[in-house]
Amino acid sequence: MAYIDYYKILGIDKKATEAEIKKAYRKLARKYHPDVNPGDTEAEEKFKQLNEANEVLGNPENRKKYDKYGKDWQHADAYENAERQQRAYSNQGGRSQYSGGYSQNDFSDFFGSMFGGSGGAGNRSQFRGQDFNATLQLNLEEVYKTEKRTITINGKNIRLTIPAGVENGQIIKIKGYGGEGINGGPKGDLLLQFSIANNSDFKRDKANLYKTVDLDLYTAILGGELIVETFDGKVKLKVAAGTQSGAQVKLKGKGFPVYKKENQYGDLFITYAVKVPTELSEREKELFEELSKIHSS
Repeated sequence: MAYIDYYKILGIDKKATEAEIKKAYRKLARKYHPDVNPGDTEAEEKFKQLNEANEVLGNPENRKKYDKYGKDWQHADAYENAERQQRAYSNQGGRSQYSGGYSQNDFSDFFGSMFGGSGGAGNRSQFRGQDFNATLQLNLEEVYKTEKRTITINGKNIRLTIPAGVENGQIIKIKGYGGEGINGGPKGDLLLQFSIANNSDFKRDKANLYKTVDLDLYTAILGGELIVETFDGKVKLKVAAGTQSGAQVKLKGKGFPVYKKENQYGDLFITYAVKVPTELSEREKELFEELSKIHSS
């Protein structure tokens, strides 16, 4: 696997803080998101690289391994475990080809000498295969209901059941779909991260949804009814007389599905934005002036 400079991809220094990494990723992810660049294959590839860089550098443990082992960071545990075993073997009087002091370019040779060199198969240690990382891009509407989907990873088709309510950035582990094990060891896992684009009028906070709707001045003053779009259809709201701009109402159970909680939903919070008319007729102006005089008297 070729070396990828994740710091360069995010445009940050190797001494960057976690906050600086997050800020750089969010800025570039917005710029190269497929919804912003429909049909742009270069932007799509750049977006994938950004997600990969964020998965590594945005995780302190992964970043530590990457800084030490470079392109072979996913083999870090295997390297260190093999080194411990070789040291223990040497301390017990066995002979070992390993003498320490490996540079980053030596890891592939080290791996080959440890697990593919001379000696019987019974003397070789077994190690679990490396985990694979992938990103699945979905729209908010696509995670409102549980659905099945087939994805292709490294030429393998994987049938998934995506639970309703999965969140942006959430990672699920699919056991046994990672790299092949070493010397008959178990396969690694696939770590699938969800990138969920919100192209709706709703703001999501876990299972709760928030939406601002316009309310005309007359209904705000006199009260009345208002038809509002929820995520799964329209509802009719009763508006109390004298409703102020910024007033909020809660529609219980009209939010987003709760992850892996069947038939449980969050709430929908509606905030009213009272709209003041700007193009009044002469008669309307006269009426408002009369109201003003009555109110001030």
